[in-house]
Amino acid sequence: MTPNDPTAAPAAPVAPSSDRSRWLALAIVMTAAFMDLVDVTIVNIAIPSIRRSANASVSQIQWITAGYALAFAAGLITGGRLGDIHGRRRLFLIGIGGFTLASALCGFAANPEMLVASRILQGGMAAMMVPQVLSIVHATFPAHERGKVFGMFGAVVGLGAVSGPLLGALLTEWNLFGLEWRPIFLINLPVGVLAWLLGRRFITESKAPKALKLDLVGVALVLLGLLMLLYPLTRGRELGWPLWGYVCMAGALVVFAALVSYEKRKAARDGSPLIELSLFRVKSFAAGIAVQTVFGVALGIFFLVWTLYMQIGLGWSPLRAGLTGVPFSLAVSTAAGLSVQQLVPRFGRKVLQAGALVMGVGVLLYVGEAHRYGLSIASWQMALPLVVMGVGMGLIVAPLTDVVLSEVPREHAGSASGLINTVQQMGNALGLGLVSVVFFGEIGDRTPPARVGLAFVHAFQHALWWVAGIMGVIFLLMSALPKRPAQHAEGAAEAELPEAEKEPELVR
Repeated sequence: MTPNDPTAAPAAPVAPSSDRSRWLALAIVMTAAFMDLVDVTIVNIAIPSIRRSANASVSQIQWITAGYALAFAAGLITGGRLGDIHGRRRLFLIGIGGFTLASALCGFAANPEMLVASRILQGGMAAMMVPQVLSIVHATFPAHERGKVFGMFGAVVGLGAVSGPLLGALLTEWNLFGLEWRPIFLINLPVGVLAWLLGRRFITESKAPKALKLDLVGVALVLLGLLMLLYPLTRGRELGWPLWGYVCMAGALVVFAALVSYEKRKAARDGSPLIELSLFRVKSFAAGIAVQTVFGVALGIFFLVWTLYMQIGLGWSPLRAGLTGVPFSLAVSTAAGLSVQQLVPRFGRKVLQAGALVMGVGVLLYVGEAHRYGLSIASWQMALPLVVMGVGMGLIVAPLTDVVLSEVPREHAGSASGLINTVQQMGNALGLGLVSVVFFGEIGDRTPPARVGLAFVHAFQHALWWVAGIMGVIFLLMSALPKRPAQHAEGAAEAELPEAEKEPELVR
């Protein structure tokens, strides 16, 4: 019996990793998560430079962004399950190594076709890497410490989501070595190599204690269903929303229904389904997944239209647009850290609900500012609504992860993590699809050049009304979440157990 044998019986309890090793492992996996989050947003700010220097078509530009999202969403559940079976450390190292290689291919792409293909590979490798992040945290840290860890994770999420455009703006405007947009990908190389080397040394292997097998039929159904849903959403507007697109999206629902039916039979037959449907009987998980999906829709709409509004509508440079987002980034990071470490243990679910309301208020403030100042709006006039929105987002993003995973059995951590990330990406894709309706639908294809700026300002306000409405829906959905994350109670109970009775956390 070898440590990496997926058929091995559960290992006996082992001595926990040293405190230094645990926190170094946390820093490594959070660095990987930060790389992925930055990479998702960094490309948008450099799109004009890519289109100009690479002579890319509109369709190719669309697939540079959509290809990553499609590969990422389609592979996340599989990546989480592979980590459960073969070891989360092993899959993390494969993922970050492949992600770094794909980044190099993106940076040295000779033509738009190669860039699109490299971005698809990059998204697939991110799908191997990202699910292991929360799984490694879940398996490495005892329950009573996870609240603090998830608070740190939420701060990293907030910082990564918004610092991407700023970093992309700086790298594009500096035009390092005459490479124009290419450094936005090449910057991943030294970070990825260092994280891979340190990960080999400091991350302790963990996997599901029960023997599992990869559910290939489940993988195929997930891939088919997601592609049938997301492909028409990303191509629909460009192709004039053809009938086959609607038929394809409706067919995706049939595929997902078949997936649920198959997974039920698979679980009953050998206990190794790709998606552990029993997780949805955990109220905190099911409710948290619903909130996560709808929240992804709101973010998908906002970040894309915000970028287009500033760079095309207002005619700002990438650097100015990136710097305008700094107050938002700082507010998200600060609020995320406070929410889990101080607010959630005291006020529970009310913190998340307050976050939805505060973010909604910030969106409405932004609508007012955009209407009042029009094309003459300044960056400092956006600061107040951005700070309010950032505080609201920070109050949600960190504790939401804690709530979703709080009652998940440790042996299903990888599957749960994959589902969390998948539904968020699906929500983002739905939001990006809605942009065609709520933003571009307000501009039209025949807007005179002299009125493009005003058309973008009007469309931005219209899209923000949608975002505000979605935040209201999120507030209502949050009423189904538990009043307090069970993790805090679980941690206290676990701390009182005799050492011999505690659940083994790691498998070496």
